[in-house]
Parts: sequence; C-alpha cells; structure tokens
Amino acid sequence: MMQDLAAALLMEFEKYVLRAESAGTILKTPLDSQTSLGSEEVIKAKKRRLGRAQKTIGDYCLLAGSPVDANDHYSTAIELARLTGDVFWHAGALEGTVCALLLDRMGQKDQILEEAKYRYYDVIQLYRRSFIQDNAQRVPTVSFELQAALKLARFLCRRELAKEVVDLLMSAADGAKSLIDASDRLVLYVEIARLFGNLGYERKAAFFSRQVAQLYLQQDNCWAAISALQVLAMTSKAYRVQSKGTNARSHSFPNELRLSHLEGGKLNSQSIVSLFECQWSTLQMVVLREILLSAVRAGDPLAAWSAAARLLRSYYPLITPAGQSGLASALSNSAERLPSGTRCADPAVPFVRLHSFPFYPSQMDIIKRNSGKEEWWTGSIPSGPFIYTPFSKGDPNESHKQDLIWIVGEPVQVLVELANPCGFDLTVDSIYLSVYSNNFNAFPVSVCLPPNTSKVISLSGIPTSVGPLTIPGCIVHCFGVITEHLFRDVDNLLIGAAQGLVLSDPFRSCGSTKIKNVLVPNINVVPPLPLLVSHVVGGDSAAILYEGEIRDVWVCLANAGSTPVEQAHISLSGKNQDSVISIGSEILKSALPLKPGAEVMIPVTIKAWQLGLVDSENSTNKNLTGIIGRTSKEGSSPMLVIHYAGPSQYQEEVQTIEPILPPGRRVVVPLHVCVLQGLSFVRARLLSMEIPAHIRETLPIPVYTDEAVSDEVPVNETKADCLVKIDPYRGSWGLRLLELELSNPTDVVFEISVSVQMEDPTTSDGETSDFHYPKTRIDREYSARVLIPLEHFKLPVFDRSFLPKETKRVESSYGKHSNFTERHSKAELNASIKNLTSRIKVRWQSGRNSSGELNIKDAVQAALQTTIMDILLPDPLTFGFRLSRNKFSTGPLDAQQNARSHGRHHSGEDGRTKVLNCSILAHEMTPMEVLVRNNTKELVKMSLSITCKDVAGDNCFDGDKATVLWAGVLSGIRVDVPPLQEITHSFVMYFLVPGEYTLMGSAVIDDASDFLRDRARTDSSNEPIFCSGPPFRLHVLGTA
Repeated sequence: MMQDLAAALLMEFEKYVLRAESAGTILKTPLDSQTSLGSEEVIKAKKRRLGRAQKTIGDYCLLAGSPVDANDHYSTAIELARLTGDVFWHAGALEGTVCALLLDRMGQKDQILEEAKYRYYDVIQLYRRSFIQDNAQRVPTVSFELQAALKLARFLCRRELAKEVVDLLMSAADGAKSLIDASDRLVLYVEIARLFGNLGYERKAAFFSRQVAQLYLQQDNCWAAISALQVLAMTSKAYRVQSKGTNARSHSFPNELRLSHLEGGKLNSQSIVSLFECQWSTLQMVVLREILLSAVRAGDPLAAWSAAARLLRSYYPLITPAGQSGLASALSNSAERLPSGTRCADPAVPFVRLHSFPFYPSQMDIIKRNSGKEEWWTGSIPSGPFIYTPFSKGDPNESHKQDLIWIVGEPVQVLVELANPCGFDLTVDSIYLSVYSNNFNAFPVSVCLPPNTSKVISLSGIPTSVGPLTIPGCIVHCFGVITEHLFRDVDNLLIGAAQGLVLSDPFRSCGSTKIKNVLVPNINVVPPLPLLVSHVVGGDSAAILYEGEIRDVWVCLANAGSTPVEQAHISLSGKNQDSVISIGSEILKSALPLKPGAEVMIPVTIKAWQLGLVDSENSTNKNLTGIIGRTSKEGSSPMLVIHYAGPSQYQEEVQTIEPILPPGRRVVVPLHVCVLQGLSFVRARLLSMEIPAHIRETLPIPVYTDEAVSDEVPVNETKADCLVKIDPYRGSWGLRLLELELSNPTDVVFEISVSVQMEDPTTSDGETSDFHYPKTRIDREYSARVLIPLEHFKLPVFDRSFLPKETKRVESSYGKHSNFTERHSKAELNASIKNLTSRIKVRWQSGRNSSGELNIKDAVQAALQTTIMDILLPDPLTFGFRLSRNKFSTGPLDAQQNARSHGRHHSGEDGRTKVLNCSILAHEMTPMEVLVRNNTKELVKMSLSITCKDVAGDNCFDGDKATVLWAGVLSGIRVDVPPLQEITHSFVMYFLVPGEYTLMGSAVIDDASDFLRDRARTDSSNEPIFCSGPPFRLHVLGTA
C-alpha cells in the first residue's frame, strides 16, 4: 500500500512540474541575478529550464523514497546542465546522484565508498567553479562548497581515512574566512570540532572549540557566556587544565606514576609528559584566562574560583606578583558570592606535602606481641609507632610501605609542610587531615604564611574506632572555599620538577630543604591499650653522685590509659647497666593488674660507676658543682625498659581468618645520673712486717672444742684478735699488710671505713660477720693510706691443689687430661684471689646521705697476683717454744693440740688475753720444749736443729765463749712428723750470763715431695729443703 501511495505521489509531482511550462515559470537560483530578468537572462533560463526541472523532479523522487527514479532524473539533469553550462545546477544534480546511490545501496557503504568519494570531489570542484568573483551582485557559492566538504568529511570520518578527512576539514576551515555571517562561522567551527573529536584529534578539536568560544564571547550577553564556558570546559581536558571535578579518574591516574617511580627509581617519560606538558604553559594560561572570563560573565562564581585556583597553582612562576595578587582578589571575590562551606575539587595555594609521621615517644612505644612466647616482647624490634621488618612476607610492590599502629582514644600527629610561593600573604583559615573513613576525628588549625615561605606544622586527631584508616591528604579552607589537597599530587609535581618537566618546585623556591619522598603507611587502628607514664620522684634532672656512691631512686609509674596493665616486665638497657644493683620488680608485679589512674612506686638502687678516660669529658671543664674534675658523659646512664600489655583479648577482624592479639607497649625510663669524680684510688701495694714474740710458759691458750664437750667455751675477742690472725706456732707476728693509697680531689670531706668479712668457725653453717676498722678521715685535696692485714686469710692446711706448677708436673703423665687439670688449677687459684678481694670492703661517707663503696677489686687483685701463694698458704712446718714445767700444764696434750689448731686465745672477763709471762733466771736449769707442726697432708721426715744467739748475733752453744749450757740433743734430731700433727722435743738450758737471747728452730726435710719443692721454689730434685722458724726472744734475769 505504501509503495502504491509513493508511486501515486511521484506521478503527481511529475505532472505538476511538466505542466508548469505552459504557465511561463522560470526556475531561479541564487546565482541568477536578483534584479529583473532581461531578455538575455530569459533566453538562458529557458535553455536551462528543462535541466533544472529534471533536477527538481529528482529531488522529489528522492524525497518520495525512490532512489532509482531520482537517479534517472539526476542523470538527465546532469546532461542538460553540462550542455547549457549551468555549473551550479550541475553540481546539485551530481550531489543528488550520490545521495540516490547511498540510498539505493544502503548497507553497502564500503563497496561504494570510492565511487561516492570521487563524485563528491567533483561536486566540490563544480561548486568552486560556479563562483564568479567579479560578479558582485551574485550570491557566492562558498557556503555550498563548505557544506559539500563537510558532508564528504562526515561520510569519510574513520581512522584509516583520517588524512583525507583532515584535508577536507582544514580546507573548510580556510573557507570560513569567506563567510560573512558570524553564525555561519560558528556552525562551521562546531562541525569541524565535532569531526576532529570523532577522529580522536583532541588538540585540533580543542582549537576549533576555542574558536567557537571566542565567537560566543564576542556576543555581549549572559547566555553566550554560558555557552562559551561550557565549550571551554570541554576543551580543558585536551589542554590538561581540566577541573578535577569533571574527571572521575583524576584521583587514580597518578598511582601508576608513583609506583613506577618507587619501584624502578626512574620515571616513565611518556607518563610524565602526559601529565606535565610545560611547553603548553602559555597556551594553558590563555585557556584558563578564557575560562575565568567566561565564568565571570556567566555569573558562575564556583567555576570562576576553580579557574583562578588552577591558574594560580599551576603557573605562578609565569605570573607577576601583581597578577598573582589579582588572582587572589578574584578568588576572594568569587568566594563572597558562594555560600559558606562550599567545596571545590581544584585546590589553590598553599602547596601541602607530607613531611613525616612522628615516632612515638619512648614512653609510648608499641611492641608487637608474640602469642607463642611467654616473653611476648622478644623478637620484636620497636621503631616508634611502626611495626615493620624487611623480612616480612607480602607483595613485593608493597614492601616499601610500613604498618602504622594507632590506638583508639589516643591523640596522634602528622607533620605536613606548607609552601606559599606567591608574592602575597596567605592566610589559611583551617587545615586538617583528610580521612575517608568514619573512625577518625581531625583537629583543624589555622596558619599564616608570608610571601615565598614554607612552614612545617603538626596536624593532630584522635582515632575513634577500630579498623583500617587512610590519610590521602589534607582539607584546606582558604580563600573562602574548602578544598582537598592530596599528597600524591604534590609528590607527582615534585617528581616532574626533578625531571625538568614542571615549571618550578614550590618548596625549593621557598627555601625548603629537599626531603625524601615519604609514603603514607598502612594505618591500622587497634583497641585501647594501657599507657604507663613514668617520672622519677624528686624531678627528672640528673642525680649527682660521686664515684661508687649508692643511692635509691624511686620511679613512679601511673596508668594513664583506659585499660588495666596485666603484664609487666622490667629489664635494663643502655650503658653502665652493672651500676644498677637492684630493681623492685616484685613491687610492680604485686601491683598488677594496675587499673586506670592507679600508680606504683618502684625503688631502684644505683651505684655510681667509675669514670674512665673514655667515659669522662675534658678534665678542664667545670662540672655542675663548680669542681674542676671529671664528670660522666651525657647518655652514659642506664635505662629501665618496661614491657607491659593489657588484657589478652583477641581483636576480631573480617579480613583475617586468624585472630590478632592486641599489641603491647614499652616505656623507657632513663635513670639520669651525673657521676662526679670522688675518692681517687691511687695505688695498692703489699707490705710485710715482723713483730717478735717472747717465749712464755705456754702458747696462747686456745678454746677447747673437744667433741666430748657439748658446751663451747664463750669467747670474747677484740677487734685486733679478729682482724689479725696470730699463728700460735710462730715466735713472732709475721704480718702482711695491704696498703691502699686514696686521694680526695673534691671539695668535700670523706670518711673511710674498711671492713673485712670473715667466717665464724664457731658456727656450723659457715656464717660470716663483718669486722670494721676505725674510720679514717680524708679532707679535701688530701691523701690517706689505709692498711689491711691479710694474715687472717691464711689457709689452715698446706694443700697441693693450690700449686699449679706442681699439679702440672704430677699430672703430665696423664696425656690429654693434663691441660684440663692445669686450667682447672688456675681457675681455682683465680677463684681464691677473687674470694679474698671480695671480702675486703672499702666504704666512704660524705655528709648525712651520701655514701658509697670504692671499687678496689682490680687493683687489689693486681697487687696480690704475685704473692697470693704466700698469703693464702701456711708454711709447711711451723715451730714454737715454751717453758716446760708441770705446774703450767693446762690440760691433756691432745686437748692442747686440738686447741692450737684453731689459733684461739683464752679470754678473761676484761676481754684481754691472759699472758702467763714467767721470768727466766740465770744460773738455773730451765727446761724447755720445741713444738714442730706438720701443716701438710703427707708424712715429713726431717732433721731438727735448735740454735740460740745473743744480742750480738753470736752462737751461744759453740766455742770457748759459750754463755749457755744445755742438756739434751739440739742438732741432727731425726724425727718423722705425721700429716697435720705435731711433735715435741724437750731439752734443758742453763744461762750463765743474764740478757736478751733468741731461740730459733730449723729443719732439713729429707726426700721432699714435688709440691714442697714448688713451695720452696726449687727445681732440683737432689737439693734438700731447709725450713726455718721465726726467732723467739728470751729475757734472762740475773740473780741477786
């Protein structure tokens, strides 16, 4: 039915056109004269009438939907127009054939592409020929030529034919100059821009879009300005000056650049060029100025503010200070027309970059808890707030990021740096951290930045709930508008400036130092933790101690958190840890759990360390008290390290399958101690002294400790008896004294007390007691010497285990065990030396509260190293003399021998030793006894001899001038002394002359063992060992 209707309409159109001939109508075109037709024009029109009529019939056929009929009429019109020279209608008919061809072969565009293209090129040429330049009265055909070119360009608009399309469009753009009406040029530029955009030629499309905007701006009305603003907004992307609010991907595309920079250390030049094209700087500034002008004319304050912000932020180095101030005024004026709290996606100045995440102070360190260990803090390395190890598993691309732990309810800080590279004062009304999640409350601050300056500020906030947290940048309220400044945008800007692809580095231009690129860590908020706050009672200033001074320091720990402390452990760190004698760890553990707001006091006993050359500062400097001397360096004090944790409740997270144990914390308490030089230990040396003893009727009476006696005899010893151990078998007091020379270089007075720790033989459990010397006062800038007797430390038995040389010789036959035995013997010897030195204490006191102990162990050990054998070991044989009379006997011989082995003196009620000092008279028979004791554990065979000398040192027994007669054997006495036993030899003496005499016993040991030869320091196996006892004095009185 429709086809029949169309055919009927077509037949009627043909009849109408054909019948028009009889009416005398003339088909006229714009090329024909606009004045009245003359005879020549009428003749031409009659000749061309039929061809034009055929072209018109072809148009109607085309409108009626019959491309075949239209093509026939167009072909007839073409032939007639060619014969009559009607070029314009020729071009129209030829253009109609192209349209009929496309309609006839719809869906076969590729097959007829070449044919249609060549026909349209002929059309364009015919339109161009039809223009008669010298005929001013005729209408130019340039508009038809341009339309044909645009139609062909639209038909050929595809990538593979881009060159031909570009030629057509550029030719059409050149022809726009011939168009008189501005609206025609506007339409032409819009079409050209659209076609260039379809081809993907964004810059060319943007150029012609700007031409459209300029034509709009030539119209002085608001609607034209709005149109210009919309067109320029579309072109801003091509010029890389688009607003962030119009590009949804603007927040994600810098990520690729940042990752490539971090991983490889080099930038992808293509990515940088796509972001920063500084060769466009002038053109981009022009575009932004046009957008600003359009927005002002259109009455859009937000668009004007955005354009001014982009212009000022990106091109401040190319703008004069006056221009910068003008843009600042434009920002302020636009903000006045905006409602309060308006946000804009495009930030202006200042530039904001991430400076650093401050470390937690030493009292707030976070430690990752190891659930598999009781000591959960071991293996964790605290690094401020960061919990990171380079050996952690994960994506290698994420290995550069650290994990940051924040606690709910505890304030945190982030350092950012602001830069104002412009020439005007910048006032930031508020700036605070930008957080996309709802688990953080940020605190705003205001900042004022003078021209061309930068400033590092601290932004703080409080996490409110558990979960991950991201800080991409800062929210800035400046110039009346709220904007978001992303850290990554500034990082990319600085990267481009380093590569020379950006105009300037705003921070370097403001005099800021170059800092390392700081990554935003992975922040995780954990539940509330306890927080111990520590302080030293009495103030946190350094305690001034003299060397060796002992003082108690009280540390107060208070729980300032919201959860109790359930686990705590105290350890030491830093230098001079040995100076801490004791720590009240039990007090802290007994106070657990330490509830919020509670506190506990922990005592710490510190002993000031010795100052050395490395530990002390310049000796010419004055210390805190004004004394010229040495003081300890700063940082040499020990520190208390307290690891503590709250309840062991697992944190449930959706992202992880395994539960996570909340972290613990660490607090470091520095024990600030300033050590001043106190008593100076000059030297230690060993002295020997012999005090002769008189022969008495008995040896000093010992305490009876026979096993049959159940009750011990009470003993009241004097200090001298306790400190000086007198050998009852020696005729003299052979003393060895340790001399300590001390110097006081300070301006205070010291009192020195020496104490010796001795074992009490009357007790079975080996209890010890301290015996003190009288105190010695050392005034300032004076020296003093302290004498310490060492006889009390002598061992009761001469044992071979204390002779390394002898042991080595004896054990040499055991092969591989000899070295071990030698080392074991040396270790025992060193242990004996350490035991001896540890029992001697030298303490000092200055004033009421200042006291300490002098460290003399090393010096005493060095002084005793060569003579320790003589001090510790007794003589192999000891000799004693006594008067032998029955009336002076005090008990059984076995009891006396047992008593002598303990070396005790019988004491009376007055505390003094009873000495039965009987007189010896001349010309009387005086019976005497010599006692020889074997202090070794082996049988000793010897030859005993007794000599007597007068005051001149001459022998009183031999020669013609002998002054003493005797009865008994005095020389060559062959005796065997059992181990640890004694023998007695009796003899009688008769003194002819009164005076002072000296008795001395000696013995030659036969077949001496190796350890006796080592003690005698002889290596010859044939050489006899000679032992001599000390001299005993006798005072012989004359008879009346």
